[in-house]
Amino acid sequence: MTKIFLTLFILSSTILFSQTSVCGQFHRKYCVTETKNGNSNWIYNAQSKSGLFNQGMTSKIRCVIYKGMDYRINVCCETTIGDKVNYKIFDARTSELLFDNAAAQGESLFEFQSTATRQLIIEVTVPKGATEADKHKPMEAACVGLLIEHKVTDRQGFSQY
Repeated sequence: MTKIFLTLFILSSTILFSQTSVCGQFHRKYCVTETKNGNSNWIYNAQSKSGLFNQGMTSKIRCVIYKGMDYRINVCCETTIGDKVNYKIFDARTSELLFDNAAAQGESLFEFQSTATRQLIIEVTVPKGATEADKHKPMEAACVGLLIEHKVTDRQGFSQY
């Protein structure tokens, strides 16, 4: 009897997990940026996310950035919606717009240096447009990834002696 319950539990957990994680770790697989010379000091940031977006959908995520760090943000999506994902970065406290990829010719990658510790809000919008059918997702939806990477800011200027 215990074996039956254990088997049912494992089976139901597997089904539930597969349904809730259609996009899973999409950002880890598809948002990775090639580096020159294959040498990169960028570290994966656990605030990175993937999600299933419907056409015309906007979603926001709050993240913390720290003083003395460089950050690289890359937003990518399935080719079924092309490369037309828009994103904006706001200061969470002041609501000041810090970056808008629409003003940067739709650039998916944004690198910056943080001069203060603060919270940001990253707003991602998937425009309306055609998507291809997939048996695991609705026809009007696609996976979107938000990859956040960081590294310690390189020393600049003369070194101290």
